[in-house]
Amino acid sequence: MTDFVSKISRKLNAATLFNGGLALIVLCLLTAVWFEHRSAAPVLNSSIMPAVHAAPSGTANGVPVTSYADVIARVAPAVVTIRAESRVRPAQQFPFADDPFFQQFFGGRLPRAEERPQRQIGLGSGVIVSADGYILTNHHVIDGAEKIKVDLADHRTFDAKVVGTDAPSDLAVLKIEAHNLPVLPLGDSDQVRVGDVALAIGNPLGVGQTVTSGIISAKGRSTGLTDGSFEDFLQTDAPINQGNSGGALINTRGELIGINSQILSPSGGNIGIGFAIPSNMARNVMDQLIASGKVRRGRLGIGLQDVTSDMAQSLGLKQVQGVIVTEVEPGSPAAQAGLRQGDIITRFNNQPVSDRNSLRNSVATLLPGTNVELTIIRDGGREQNLSVKLGELSASAGDKNADQGPASGRWERSSGRLGLQVEPLTAETRAALDLPADTQGVVVRSVDPDGPAADSGIQPGDVIMEINRQPVRSVAAIRTALEKGGQRPALLLVNRRGNTFYVTVRQGS
Repeated sequence: MTDFVSKISRKLNAATLFNGGLALIVLCLLTAVWFEHRSAAPVLNSSIMPAVHAAPSGTANGVPVTSYADVIARVAPAVVTIRAESRVRPAQQFPFADDPFFQQFFGGRLPRAEERPQRQIGLGSGVIVSADGYILTNHHVIDGAEKIKVDLADHRTFDAKVVGTDAPSDLAVLKIEAHNLPVLPLGDSDQVRVGDVALAIGNPLGVGQTVTSGIISAKGRSTGLTDGSFEDFLQTDAPINQGNSGGALINTRGELIGINSQILSPSGGNIGIGFAIPSNMARNVMDQLIASGKVRRGRLGIGLQDVTSDMAQSLGLKQVQGVIVTEVEPGSPAAQAGLRQGDIITRFNNQPVSDRNSLRNSVATLLPGTNVELTIIRDGGREQNLSVKLGELSASAGDKNADQGPASGRWERSSGRLGLQVEPLTAETRAALDLPADTQGVVVRSVDPDGPAADSGIQPGDVIMEINRQPVRSVAAIRTALEKGGQRPALLLVNRRGNTFYVTVRQGS
């Protein structure tokens, strides 16, 4: 440092263009640059050092948490392995054994292999939820099983009986004859936040009880893979593999926040996209299964579709919110309460409605006969409230879910402001399309592949019932409805093979 400053001083003294005061200022500046260079060097060098992994989660009494061993030691005994045995009959080696045509080549008789049913063992996990032996798991883990065995963490094995199963939520409750069992307490999944640490416990691929860690990646997910699609999954990147189904997803306090249920993967193995049934949904289903062996759900009797930005603009909404009613079943609770096709549901029991899946789940968690309050917007006007007494959802009569949007298809060339050709809907066309006799509208005969209707997914054979909330029965009615809508995207009510949904189309020139 001394030599460095001395050299600078000698050079400054030799410079006749600077007086003593200016030289001193320059000396100070150069010295500051030298210090900055020295202090910055370690920071630059650290960029090539190995990364130091953060502690698992926060601190406890001011001390960083570096292990979840105490939490796992407390809750792991409540997570069990489930072995479900079923018998399947192998395929016939010669399926045409009784066909006279083939019998003639074998003297009237064909050799038959003895067909003995084969035993098949399914592997999954479960969670002990009561000290007297109730166990929560997935419906798909024990579906079709003739015998079910439960292996505890202390190596004891019990026969289990099915208390009840619920395919729509993919949940089931088992019972073993045991007492003083370790129990995993249920947490409040509504309080879970994206980014919270999550630990998954189960028996993946039969290797034995395994713990993996990650975070909550998302909430309110729907994959559409379960029977009935009552889905409100917690998504996590905590590794989940085959055999983890029915196991526990816990928080760092050792509370059950989800039942591991599904993964998305092109290979069948974990890629960090796993799904767990929230503990609050599991609690509701479990309580009903234990009490009565079945699950009862509320029902409105409507079809729903999420509101898009273009829809909001077409409907004159100030913001994108709620869900739009695509269909009201005659005589349903919703119809009796005065709900109409095209109404926008913005709140359910004074809680904001974000999408159709969340509304459907909210309705399904309530018992039939429950009175609920719907806040709606009708015809672009002010919000109003409707009181509805819920009916009961059954396998044969459920709330219809309109398609998220029309599927893509092959197009025929045509013309027009929407890029399609239509013709009046006749009785013959209704019969050909298998539509109810009271269906009104115009049927799409061709769609311009380069037109706006094709961009929105309109297909030949679709029946356009309304445009901008105006019934249409002819080409002239379409023009009138489009003119009234001005430059806003046109809102079309479409019936496709009996399913009714809304589509927005940005008009061509």
